[in-house]
Amino acid sequence: MIRIAVQSKGRLADDTMYLLDEADIKINAKRRTLLVQSSNFPLEVLYLRDDDIPQSVSTGVADLGIVGENEYVERGGKAEIVKRLGFSKCRLSLAIPKALEYNGLEWFNGKKIATSYPVILHEFLEKNNIKAEIHVITGSVEISPGIGLADAIFDIVSSGSTLVSNNLKEVEVVMKSEALLIANKSLSDEKRTILNQMLFRFEAVMNAVDKKYVRMNAPKASLRAIIEVLPGLKSPTIIPLADDDWCSIHTVLDEKRFWEIIGKLKELGAQGILVTPIEKMIL
Repeated sequence: MIRIAVQSKGRLADDTMYLLDEADIKINAKRRTLLVQSSNFPLEVLYLRDDDIPQSVSTGVADLGIVGENEYVERGGKAEIVKRLGFSKCRLSLAIPKALEYNGLEWFNGKKIATSYPVILHEFLEKNNIKAEIHVITGSVEISPGIGLADAIFDIVSSGSTLVSNNLKEVEVVMKSEALLIANKSLSDEKRTILNQMLFRFEAVMNAVDKKYVRMNAPKASLRAIIEVLPGLKSPTIIPLADDDWCSIHTVLDEKRFWEIIGKLKELGAQGILVTPIEKMIL
């Protein structure tokens, strides 16, 4: 049995539970007790505040944790980073009132900055020789300039809508963050084995993100040109058809370039293009 600490609520919590579910690790979401055991995998989930997860893993209270990189760095990062998970992306940024003119980092000299991330902010200011006062606050950091508590803020930014609603503008991105899978550095061989089994499932889920399985019929005369257009994992699968002048082509496309590539395939004579989502992909 291995124990994983996850955030008890919020976007990262939702993304984490979605990953576990897609990896077929069943957790009873209705039982929101502190500790819940999976019904089909040797895993138990420990629900914690996000800022408690790094320490719980580094001290061995939990074997694993899924936590935002921002919290991992702020709390000292003493656990092992096993994998970057690619979801719950955000950034830690400096923001000032929208009406003020910004002329570079020197603007912050002598200013008071409100934040929930004093360690990361202090390191950044020191590195850039900026002398500013750090005002530590929990909760709604973004309201600080509006009520005269600080001149600027240093906080998480995702869509930026919270800044806009508080008449703030983002002026410096200090670090980018995403969800991390972290582990205690003293895991037993048995727990490492379970971790590797879980990683195998996670990677199969993550490999399928934004991927489409595409099948099409195409004239053999255009086959070489079509293959050059396709950016598949390796070479596409080519299947002969009853008509000797045609073949069926199967491949995987990334959704980011999907429409661009489909347009080129149509120009080269591809027909009957069938697109289906991919749930898991094992490389």
